[in-house]
Amino acid sequence: MRHGVVCLGILLFAGVSFERAQDKPQDKPKDAAAASEAAKPVADAKNPVADAKNPVKPTPEGLAAVKKIYGYDCAMCHGMNGDGKGDLVGSMSLTLKDWRDPAALNGISDGDMRDLILKGKGKMIGEGDRLNKEQSWNMVHYVRSFAKKEGAAKP
Repeated sequence: MRHGVVCLGILLFAGVSFERAQDKPQDKPKDAAAASEAAKPVADAKNPVADAKNPVKPTPEGLAAVKKIYGYDCAMCHGMNGDGKGDLVGSMSLTLKDWRDPAALNGISDGDMRDLILKGKGKMIGEGDRLNKEQSWNMVHYVRSFAKKEGAAKP
């Protein structure tokens, strides 16, 4: 199983590397604030979900369905419990947020998070059409649930 996950990670990394080689180099913003602002999805006619509220109510069934998808597609990097310490973090030189910390997702709207899930960012390949609308919104609930679980466990 672990060998299969590593192979999948290598294939994903190779696909991202090939895709980047195909793209034209672009000027990068010189300061971190400009880079952060440039990476943030903007709500407009082409991307109306950036500031969208999550229209899907979290249900045990919906969360269970996306938990399975998360286990296949996300846990290899983000960790099964959202700690950002998945199997591929070291080999891909990633630094990921620990979603168990409630502050880690502050400032990220549900719409922005859904946009990242669907489109990806950096080395992360987005889910795209693999998730339907309801699943993508449930994935937002699932990611946010990591902080709730950890917060509830603390005295």
